[in-house]
Amino acid sequence: MASTLELVLLYLVAAVLGVVVCRSLKLPPMLGYLVVGVLIGPNALALAKDTAGVKYLAEFGVVFLMFVIGLEFNLPKLRSMRTLVFGLGFSQVVLTMIGTLLGHVMLVSAYAGVFGEAWRMNWQGAVVLGGAIAMSSTAIVVKLMAERLELESEHGRRVMGVLLFQDLAVVPLLVLIPALGSSGQDLAMAMGLAALKAAALLTVLLVGGQRVMRWWLTLVARRKSEELFMLNLLLVTLGLAYLTEHAGLSLALGAFVAGMLVAETEYKHQVETDIRPFHDVLLGLFFITIGMKLDWRPVLDQWFLVLLLTTLPLVAKFVLVAALARGFGAAPGVALRTGLYLAQAGEFGFVLLTLGADRGLVSAEWMSPILASMVMSMLATPFLIMHSNRIVNRLSANDWLMQSVALTSIAKKAIAAERHVIICGYGRSGQNLARLLTPEGIPYMALDLDPDRVRQAAAAGQSVVYGDAARLPSLMAAGLARAAAVVVSYHDTASALRILDLVRAHAPRVPVIVRTIDDSDIERLRAAGATEVVPEAIEGSLMLAGHALALVGVPMKRVIRITRDARDARYSLLRGYFHGADDDTAHEIDQARLQSVTLPEAARCLGQTLDAQALHAVGVSVVSVRSASGGVVPPTPEHRLSAGDTLVLSGHPEPLALAEEKLLRG
Repeated sequence: MASTLELVLLYLVAAVLGVVVCRSLKLPPMLGYLVVGVLIGPNALALAKDTAGVKYLAEFGVVFLMFVIGLEFNLPKLRSMRTLVFGLGFSQVVLTMIGTLLGHVMLVSAYAGVFGEAWRMNWQGAVVLGGAIAMSSTAIVVKLMAERLELESEHGRRVMGVLLFQDLAVVPLLVLIPALGSSGQDLAMAMGLAALKAAALLTVLLVGGQRVMRWWLTLVARRKSEELFMLNLLLVTLGLAYLTEHAGLSLALGAFVAGMLVAETEYKHQVETDIRPFHDVLLGLFFITIGMKLDWRPVLDQWFLVLLLTTLPLVAKFVLVAALARGFGAAPGVALRTGLYLAQAGEFGFVLLTLGADRGLVSAEWMSPILASMVMSMLATPFLIMHSNRIVNRLSANDWLMQSVALTSIAKKAIAAERHVIICGYGRSGQNLARLLTPEGIPYMALDLDPDRVRQAAAAGQSVVYGDAARLPSLMAAGLARAAAVVVSYHDTASALRILDLVRAHAPRVPVIVRTIDDSDIERLRAAGATEVVPEAIEGSLMLAGHALALVGVPMKRVIRITRDARDARYSLLRGYFHGADDDTAHEIDQARLQSVTLPEAARCLGQTLDAQALHAVGVSVVSVRSASGGVVPPTPEHRLSAGDTLVLSGHPEPLALAEEKLLRG
């Protein structure tokens, strides 16, 4: 018999291999955990025959999952999304459970009549099954929506609202399922006692618990010890989980309460950072143990039942969610996408199903087919979301028309714009940029995904429309080919990289300026074609340095020169300026300036290196090189010049003229 240490090592090796394979296939790691659990389990390779030593450790994964979910449930967030959470989300969970009960009467009873009484399931088991089917996978859906930049889209907001309520609905289900294990008069008493316990928990949560938690965490934080804070966090989480389990509820419920208590304190973000490693690793172990429970032999014997349990809930949830979203005012295309994104089973479904099986509510015969069907629906999710546009266009011609109308409204506003600036994102930074462009007579077109912000700004006469800047049709409708520049005003590196890729492919000569939080992604963005990257952290530090120097007595002229030199060292395009007709003043005519030179196909210098041109000998430096494809590359001495390259040169007028003549010489 394997020791506990050997089992843990086996779990970890299997987890690493599963995650590596899933990352290679661009699938969520959770699916890898489930698959390796099936492979190493007692029903396949039988590498792990005794799971008792790790089972309790894996349950901690659910504890930390519920703790993180509790952290996300703050009352202001729920209040701001109340229509989507308590309207659409509540309707989805309740109607799915009712539909499962009705389906149980027809499907399960008929199946038991054909294959024997062992397959019969009572109504309590149907409630557990309904709760499990009502859940969708937060981990898979949120990850895929984040990668597709859809979290702030119309269907993304609805999906998030439903997922929030599903997570919240787990709490009463965790209270209800243990009570369902009783029968007759004991059932009514157990449910009443469970309701009383839940009421006591809510009282602790909403009345005095938050103040006590804030006081305690402040007391611990004043010790200024990271390990003490971390130990205290584990103590609070596991301690409350222990109390709720011994009160007859569940470990996960106590962890959820702990998360909600911490969420209302100023330590929430620090706690999220500290708890994440425990949460991810232990949750992976939980999913491996779920996979180990899946017995492939009855799955093969009952393949038709597995197929039925996969397709029926998938189609039924899709239809139900789409109909509810439509009923709550969503456009047909938005409603269909919402249904597609939420049709699969979820990680909390495994939690509820496992709890029901432990209480004897779901028979062993049903466990493997149900688990297999849930895993298959989750495996199908990435492909459903990947092809969601094609599916929606097939099901609703109206969606294509709605998208065309939206793009037409963008194109209508941008049709007269020439040499304008496309502002991607109209938050605070985007609006400040627009205010600076307007007095200079520079037209702009802003794209934003917040309908309220777009409506208010458009009503105020500002040139802003609803559109996703990371989609090519929106950029083209905004006049990308005629634009003078594109500015990404929000800090989202994934979205910025997608915009840069689109601009480089369809308008390579349009410069792109990107905003970031710090300088960690500068090289990636520049390699992707960004003309300039503006990190907030560096700009903030320069402003702090400027104010500090002025306050300690450094002359203002010197302060301005110091900060200007620092910017010149950071931003290549600030080293000088491009000369214009209005710059020919006595003061500015002999100042250092920038000049761009595009190399023709007949230039003699083509194929030679920058170093071979010896431009420094005439007093000229190369600030940047923009290739014919639109990408900006660093001006290294080894860079070989090609036709269509645009060199940005810095120097005084006479040396610049000599350098230009040398580069353009045929």
